[in-house]
Amino acid sequence: QVQLVESGGGLVQAGGSLRLSCAASGRTFSSLVMAWFRQAPGKEREFVAAANRSGSSTRYADSAKGRFTISRDNAKNTVYLQMNSLKPEDTAVYYCAARPGLGLVQEKERYDYWGQGTRATVSS
Repeated sequence: QVQLVESGGGLVQAGGSLRLSCAASGRTFSSLVMAWFRQAPGKEREFVAAANRSGSSTRYADSAKGRFTISRDNAKNTVYLQMNSLKPEDTAVYYCAARPGLGLVQEKERYDYWGQGTRATVSS
C-alpha cells in the first residue's frame, strides 16, 4: 500500500507560479512511476505529467509543456510539480498518483494509488 499526501496548492494570479509537492510512504518510492493529474469543476480528471522511477524520463500533457516541470527526490520520497506562467484554465484540484512498473502512461485507470488532492486557483 502507498499513501500519498499533496501540498502546495493555493490562490495565485495569472502569470504566477506554484510548486506542488507529494510525499509518499508505505512502499519503496523508487519503485514507483509518479504522475500528476488535475480535475477542474465539471470536467474529467486529466493527465498533467509523469516521471519514471529515477526521474530521468518525463512526459507532459500538451497543456503543460513548456510551463510545468515534474521532478522527484527519491531520498525524500517526494515528487514535485513546478507550475509557471499559470493561466485561469489551470484552476483545478491537482492529484498525485503512483503505479508500479515502467510506463509513463496517461490513463488514470492505470494508476493504483492516489492522494487526496490539493486545490490550485488562478485568478485573472
